[in-house]
Amino acid sequence: MDRKEYADLLLKTEHDYEYYEKKYPKRNLKEGAIVTRLAPSPTGFVHLGSLDCGFIDRVMASQTGGICYLRIEDTDTKRTVDNGINMIIDSLNKFDITFDEGVTKDGEFGEYGPYIQSKRGDIYKAFAKKLIIEDKAYPCFCNKEDEEHIKEVQAKNKEQIGYYGRWATCRKLNMEDVINKINNGEKYIIRLKSRGNPNHRIKFKDEIIGKMEIPENNLDIPIIKSDGLPTYHFAHAVDDHLMGTTHVIRGEEWLASLDKHIDLFSNLGFELPKYAHISTLMIDDNGTRRKISKRKDPWADINYFHQEGIPNEALVLYMATITNSNFEVWMNQNKDKSYKDFEFSFSKMPKGGTMYDYDKIINISKNFISTLSASEVYDRALEYAKEYDNELFELLSKYKDYSVSIFNIEREQKKPRKDIAAFNDVKNQIWYMFDELYDPESFEWQKITDLDEIKNIVMTYLDKYDAGDDKEMWFNKMKEVAASLGFASEMKAYKENPSKYVGSIADFSTVIRVAITSKSMTPDLYDIMRLLGKKRMLDRLEMLK
Repeated sequence: MDRKEYADLLLKTEHDYEYYEKKYPKRNLKEGAIVTRLAPSPTGFVHLGSLDCGFIDRVMASQTGGICYLRIEDTDTKRTVDNGINMIIDSLNKFDITFDEGVTKDGEFGEYGPYIQSKRGDIYKAFAKKLIIEDKAYPCFCNKEDEEHIKEVQAKNKEQIGYYGRWATCRKLNMEDVINKINNGEKYIIRLKSRGNPNHRIKFKDEIIGKMEIPENNLDIPIIKSDGLPTYHFAHAVDDHLMGTTHVIRGEEWLASLDKHIDLFSNLGFELPKYAHISTLMIDDNGTRRKISKRKDPWADINYFHQEGIPNEALVLYMATITNSNFEVWMNQNKDKSYKDFEFSFSKMPKGGTMYDYDKIINISKNFISTLSASEVYDRALEYAKEYDNELFELLSKYKDYSVSIFNIEREQKKPRKDIAAFNDVKNQIWYMFDELYDPESFEWQKITDLDEIKNIVMTYLDKYDAGDDKEMWFNKMKEVAASLGFASEMKAYKENPSKYVGSIADFSTVIRVAITSKSMTPDLYDIMRLLGKKRMLDRLEMLK
């Protein structure tokens, strides 16, 4: 039996590897174009780290006129969840991460598919057969108990853990031994026959980290499992080769597997893509730096930000900020431009851990929302409330024009107010503008606290109030009434002789503000009063306590 017949016995395939090399020719792209891929597993929610990686994949491909494709790595069937692929696509689309090829909710598109690994079984077997024919791979009949025993002995002897060298017992089997075991119905996997020496170092240049050296891989890693599906490592090598991936952009936690991937590409005869290992997102947990955890950190799930009402655009801008150290300065100097106008580079990407900063996300969110028109804020607040706050949704729907006017207070101007940090904060910011919500538990009185005095101040002023007054007239009347009640109508006069007055014009206006809103800090009082109207303000006097 020659090695081809031997390979055919071990793995049944429809085509050989040469068929697939012809089917997936080298991409015809302009010089310098980058081909990237996002390759998540459909095992649940999309992690914030995956969004970070997807963002870099997308921008680096786009700015070079390249390709960014979506590949689904679903060979770990035990962890795959129902509707997992659609969850991935929906989550990424929300954050402006789209793909030129790959998996969609309706199927797949592109010339290099299938893009779902579970549909590419024959391809992986064909390349595994290539390795068997070249005596670079072999069948292994060891079961889990055998491997655990090997690990126990290695640990006891303080030796390298793994299947290699003298521990790789199945590597020594000849064809006759293998055929006998197969005839006896013994299950097997296919392993790489590594020729690496861990005492030898590989010189390597990572696009982000720079020059580095790593030991050669000497482990005979599995490449085809007993169910016929490939391992992650093998599938990644075959797919990235056939799909023309030029840059593998992934988290730095994958550095531990780099030696295996280099070994696989070398044995398969593939050109090694460039690797860019992005800095892991870290958090300060009571003084200890640790990686973001799916189990401990709710915001590890990117849907958390949607639930909080943080605009998708704000999180994308945050991703841009942590991707390149010079982006934030550029953004502040180019407020009228999109992040897509910025040229990202691997050299400006952080090394050695990126600290997650929720406060920065909130600050970016505030700034972004402040740039929206009143109508845009209304539409987004309505959409958020429809999903998360039915009471607010009903009010915004019932009073659309009124609500838009509320959102327009100090908005469409040179320096807009930045009071809304996220759309879950909307009700907290505007509740007092709706009679249906106005039932204050307390009033934030400042200098003047006597209720009889307060009511007299407000009633005296409201007798003079006219909704038709422009802002200048409105404020002049306020100063006039304030002076008649013993307040200083000018701050300068009050500061020069405070004992001469009941309080300042600021104290007077605070009384009005708190009396009609219960809050001591609000947006522009003139606009609030104009929107509430005289009758509603008088009605609220009855609620003072």
